[in-house]
Amino acid sequence: MFDSDFADRFVQLLRWRRDVRHFAPDAVPEQDMHELLTCAALAPSVGNSQPWRFVRLRSVTVRDALVAHVDEQNALAAERYQGQERYETYRKLKLHGLREAPELLAVFCDEKPEAGHGLGIATMPEALRYSCVTAIHTLWLTARLRGIGVGWVSILDPAAVRAMLDVPADWSLIALLCIGFPQDEFDTPELERQGWQLREPLLDRVFER
Repeated sequence: MFDSDFADRFVQLLRWRRDVRHFAPDAVPEQDMHELLTCAALAPSVGNSQPWRFVRLRSVTVRDALVAHVDEQNALAAERYQGQERYETYRKLKLHGLREAPELLAVFCDEKPEAGHGLGIATMPEALRYSCVTAIHTLWLTARLRGIGVGWVSILDPAAVRAMLDVPADWSLIALLCIGFPQDEFDTPELERQGWQLREPLLDRVFER
């Protein structure tokens, strides 16, 4: 179904799928956002439960609250490195683009979806969350195809974000995503470029039994 040229370009897409923190001010066309969400919904899900719930954040007040919260959590996280060589490196890292990104998207998992009728989650209920992660990755690749960047913000308190967004009690936060056109294009992770962590050999992470 797919030729070798497609396979080569697919690998290239994976290499250029970077976590973006520096965004240009250009708005993301609404049609592109529709395509991102449409393709994300093509991801596999346990029991065909489709547990992903996408919340587009439009409110300036909510954005400001998220920025303040993440900045606070970032400062607390920095304290872990006090007295270490990494402290100054950490303080220089830009770890989110919540101020600049034209689109903010919170992705939640419905822990009790009606769809799927419980298939596949009796012994591994966390498979619902894994399904949401596959949807995020699918969205990410779809974005990159269109020259759009995505940044995953993880320095936050999920309970605090849930409260800010006033979502149902059965929804668990999976990701807070910044979406927009990157200021610059790189095929190397920013944390690698900034000297935080190099990519390690794949064979160190492959085992046989």
